[in-house]
Order: sequence, then structure tokens, then C-alpha cells
Amino acid sequence: MSTTRDACPECDAQLTTAGDETVCSECGLVVRADRIDHGPEWRSFDDDATNPRRTGAPLTRARHDRGLSTEIGHSRVKGRKRRQWARLRRQHTRARISTKRERNQVYAFTEIRRITSAESLGDRVRDHACSLFKEAQDADLIRGRSLEGFAAATVYVACRVAGVARTRSEIVTTAKADRAELTTAFDAMNRELGLPVGPIDPVEYVPRFVSQLGFEPVVERRAREYVEQARDAGLIAGRNPGGVAAACVYAAAEELGVPCTQARVADLADVTPVTIRNTYSELD
Repeated sequence: MSTTRDACPECDAQLTTAGDETVCSECGLVVRADRIDHGPEWRSFDDDATNPRRTGAPLTRARHDRGLSTEIGHSRVKGRKRRQWARLRRQHTRARISTKRERNQVYAFTEIRRITSAESLGDRVRDHACSLFKEAQDADLIRGRSLEGFAAATVYVACRVAGVARTRSEIVTTAKADRAELTTAFDAMNRELGLPVGPIDPVEYVPRFVSQLGFEPVVERRAREYVEQARDAGLIAGRNPGGVAAACVYAAAEELGVPCTQARVADLADVTPVTIRNTYSELD
């Protein structure tokens, strides 16, 4: 029970808070009834005052053991104790990663976390990519292929499934794998796992292209209209969505009198200027 500085609106007496109710100590008026307990949800039987912790980090698919393993921390010890702790820490690390499969997962998951962080992708993409890598391991697709390639490919697939606009060239620029390794891993997973991937909507690329080109929002709105026009005309099926989006951005810039070149937007979309020119001519 605690007292507050507020006064009772009826008798101006002091208010007290007990549990989730604030009542007047004189007339018993219930001033507030807050059903939300803002205190800790745990209870420590060791030391409530200084050590209220009861759990560790949340479970995550981005680690090979889902974050359940413990770690031996560092303490200010000297002499024999320090050497003993170092040996214990080394043996603990070896026991935590005991097989080659787990060692590959640790390496690949570290690479996946690095790529998703560099590309500013969310936790959903990261966790899905890690799950895809485990599925590829279970299907024995990793043997004889590059771990870096599978790490990059799983991030690319997770982006495709989540509808996040990322091209292969953008993933390869960040990853340690080259384009051939990513393509090989992607083809293996798509063939054996039956990935639920479809073409990305060109609209997803438009805001990013407009932002990178430094154009005004009016260009983005007009480019979105061009994408819908291309969809109605059947110009999207069977084409690179990034190239279609870049052509629509170029068409919007040309219509609004904003300086822009086909080579510049083609470089952003990782296509040739001929692709931009052909799609632009069909939009007209």
C-alpha cells in the first residue's frame, strides 16, 4: 500500500493505493480502478530487491539452438581461477557446437543476420531465412555447395515471400557469395523444396527508386499510376518487375519535366537501358 499526493474529490482527504485501486482513506471513495498491474510479472525467491530477473533472452530462430544455451561470463579472477574459467569456457563452447551440422548453422545464421542488418530487413525476414536454411539442410541440399550462397539465397527467398523488393544484385552486393552461387542455391531450393515464391509487384520497387533518385512524391504517385496502366495493358507478366518499375518512374519523370536518364534508372533496377526504353515505348 502506498500514499499519493492527490486529494479526495469528496472530502479532500489523502488517497491510498492498494493493488489496482486508489481509494480515499477517510470516506472510502474509489477514485481509480486500474486493472493493469504495472509491476514485474515475475517473482525472485533469491533476492527481490537487487535481482528480479527470472528469464533470459527470448527464443529466436536466428540461432542454431534458438537461444537456449547458456554462456560462461567473464569475471575478475586471477591466477589459477582465471585459467580454470578459460578452460571451462572453451569446453563449454565446444560442447555447445558439437557437430559439423551445428557449426554450419552457426556460420550461415551469422551471415544471414549480417545481410539482413546491412539491408535493413526486419526480424521476420531474418527468421524465415534461417528456417529455410534448416529446411535445406534437412533436404541435404547443402552438401557440395557454398554456405555463403545458401545464406544469400535464403535471404532473397524470404524477401520474395514477404513481398520486400530486393534484387539479386542488391543481395549479392552485401553477401559474401557471388551471383552464380546465389542462383545455384536458389534453383536447388526452388526445385527440391517447392518455394512459394511469385513475382514481386513492381509497385513495391517504386518508392525505393524514387527515394534513391531524390524525386518528389508527385513523381511516385504518377509512377504508381503508370504501373497500374502497365498491368491493365498486360505489360507486367513475364518481365522483370524492377525493370517495369524503373520504366514507370522514368515515364513519370519525363511527363512531369524532372531531369532523368534511362541509364540512371536502369542502373538502379539492374537492367539495361534497352529494357527501360522498350517498356517506356509500350507505355506510350
